[in-house]
Amino acid sequence: MSIKSVIGERELLPKPPADPRGKAGSMMFVRYVVFAFIATLVNLVTQEIVVGIAPIAPLALSILMGTAAGFILKYVLDKKWVFDDDYGSPRQEVQKITLYGAFSVLTTLVFWGFEVAFWMIWQTDLAKYTGAVLGLAIGYAAKFILDRTFVFKERQA
Repeated sequence: MSIKSVIGERELLPKPPADPRGKAGSMMFVRYVVFAFIATLVNLVTQEIVVGIAPIAPLALSILMGTAAGFILKYVLDKKWVFDDDYGSPRQEVQKITLYGAFSVLTTLVFWGFEVAFWMIWQTDLAKYTGAVLGLAIGYAAKFILDRTFVFKERQA
């Protein structure tokens, strides 16, 4: 007597429900992280260029220009290649950019908070950078979820 004859054609274990995002969701996050790395490089290269050519206040100007370059690039890459978001009216785009920027500020505060907290507790460079890496990881994961949920809402089928 086989198990099949006892239970019939039913599955021994029920199949888990299909994950609507599955591999696609994982690839979205991988692209999100890769584009974060690229935007960071653009930010730093822009800062270096500005420091070399700015006649006054090179530090402040370089930070401003680097942040702007990285932010714009990351928004465009995320919009097109991560979330496959269509362009809406100018008003809708301003709303998305504003929300995207607000979430960027919020998650940057998380990153800075971890970095500073680790340094304050252990007062070593290793602790500071460990906190920074942990804060960045948490911040980027949270920002991905926030962007996916509130900025680039999934299209309805």
